[in-house]
Amino acid sequence: MAHFVFMRRVVDADWKPTVPALVNMVAAAGAPHLRAAFAAAGLDGIRPAQAVVLVPLAIGGLHASDLADRLRVSRQAVAQAVTALERHGYVTRLPDPVDARARIIELTPRGRQALRVMRANALDLEKRWQQVLGEQRLGGFRETLIILLSAET
Repeated sequence: MAHFVFMRRVVDADWKPTVPALVNMVAAAGAPHLRAAFAAAGLDGIRPAQAVVLVPLAIGGLHASDLADRLRVSRQAVAQAVTALERHGYVTRLPDPVDARARIIELTPRGRQALRVMRANALDLEKRWQQVLGEQRLGGFRETLIILLSAET
């Protein structure tokens, strides 16, 4: 009789995790590697969950509301992450040249370094997945994820 072990609890073999749950678990499994990569690069005060806020900023500065929309999270979640990232020097808030009341969030050189570490870590993870799945299955997995993301937008 097969069993799945999740979070130190044995679950009956008839129970199967949903595909979204599995995708979340696979994504979360990479967090320890990313934390180690940040530490090895001397990047402190940044957690993988906060680091995702940096990705949309790679194309340029954004208002917090635009950042929240692109990440599909609440403005409050973005505000909390930006405050922590700003405190540790990964982003800065600058006055919007068009609207003096608004602020634009931009990457600092330290934030761009964190993005490079994230990209290198992601490419290493992808190589590990390719070793497990093979090139064809990984390519199919990528296509499937793209189709699913397209269907949600």
